[in-house]
Amino acid sequence: MILDTLARSGRYHALHPLFAQAFGFLRATDLDALEPGRHAIDGERLFAIVEACPGRARADAKLESHRRYIDIQLVLEGVDEMGWRPTAACVDPATEYDAARDIRFYDDPPASWVATPAGSFCLFFPDDAHAPLVGEGMIRKVVVKIAVDA
Repeated sequence: MILDTLARSGRYHALHPLFAQAFGFLRATDLDALEPGRHAIDGERLFAIVEACPGRARADAKLESHRRYIDIQLVLEGVDEMGWRPTAACVDPATEYDAARDIRFYDDPPASWVATPAGSFCLFFPDDAHAPLVGEGMIRKVVVKIAVDA
C-alpha cells in the first residue's frame, strides 16, 4: 500500500507498465466533471470508476481484495479513512472470490487506518486488503483499475 499525493505520482511509474498512463489520466482529466460510474481509458487493462457517496462508519466497512487489478484510489472530496491489512493475514473470509467482479470480502478487522484527504491517493496491490469509503460526510473519489497482467 502506498499513500501519496498526485503531484508526487511520477515516482511510481516504474512499478508497473501502465502506471504512467494511469497517473497521466488522473492529471490530465477534469475529474470534477466526471459523472459517477465507469470511464474507459484503455479497455479492460485500464479504466476508472468515479464514486460519490456518504462515508460509513469503520464498523460498517469490510476489507476487500482483488486478484486481477491494482487500485489507485484518488480522493477528490472529503476524507476517506481507508482500512488496510495484508491479504495474506486475512483469515476470516466473508465471501468466496467473485471472479466476475474481481473481489473478495473479509470479516477480519483492518490492521491500520489511513486518513486520505482530497488530493491524495492510496495505491493498493492484490496483496493489500482494504476497506474504503469510511468517513463523515460525502466522499467523492476516482478509482483507477490497472490490470496486474498488462
